[in-house]
Amino acid sequence: MPTEAGRTGPAGPAPGALLLCRAVPGAVAPVARLLREPMQLVRAGDDWSVLVPEGGPWRDGGEPVDRVVTGWATALAVGTPWPVLALWWDADHAGFLLASGFRRPVGFDWLGSGVPVGEDEAMRTFAARVGLDPVLDVQALDELAKPDSAADARTRLRGLLAVLARVGVSLPPELAPGEPADRLRKAAALRPDSLPVAWPGGREAVGERHTVGHSRLGPWMPWTGGPRARALALAQVAAGVPLLAWGLRRRNGGWVAAGGLLLANGTLGLAYGLTYPRD
Repeated sequence: MPTEAGRTGPAGPAPGALLLCRAVPGAVAPVARLLREPMQLVRAGDDWSVLVPEGGPWRDGGEPVDRVVTGWATALAVGTPWPVLALWWDADHAGFLLASGFRRPVGFDWLGSGVPVGEDEAMRTFAARVGLDPVLDVQALDELAKPDSAADARTRLRGLLAVLARVGVSLPPELAPGEPADRLRKAAALRPDSLPVAWPGGREAVGERHTVGHSRLGPWMPWTGGPRARALALAQVAAGVPLLAWGLRRRNGGWVAAGGLLLANGTLGLAYGLTYPRD
């Protein structure tokens, strides 16, 4: 069993994050590779998957974990038809953020002691977007937004996952929020259904999209060709360029990753449309 000291850094709990995607692993893997972050991908319920990142941007680059995963979640959600829920934590606080399409992300934060610092309305918006019961489930979420001296930030995240079980989330027990990123990734890699996710390179990436695009991701995706797909690819490029520039100016790795993903995804989509035009 890991000791408490093994779970913490010099100032408290070591940073970590999980990205829950409302899609099966086969649909998540091709898009997640564009983040260029080594991850493990495992199933987290019948219709959910979880990405377990290595954590280089906050471990080696000094980026705040919440900014990094916010950028990742936003980029993944803009480029896909399914929402992405980011769970994150560090020595001082923890929280979650739900990104879905081009809608404004919604989330909530707690201090490390569990003191809520988010807005109550965010919980209701979150419940509506993931399809939770507007009465019973919202009441359970409201409890997470109230002061509770017996619940720290890690307990709050576990409470959130308990509510999300109503919509099919079933996170493997060894992937508990609050553990360090490296421990979580090692635990995920040991699961029999685990899939490593890494950037494959440009030509290989386009070729892979040719083989999986229609069967797993649907005809709307940028690399499947067609007028709607080309329009989406152009929208991704248009959104990615300013986002990438904004992140570079502020040296924000999370938003650099988000802008880079959108730009790469849209560019590959346009390239696919030219290489494999549809009738």
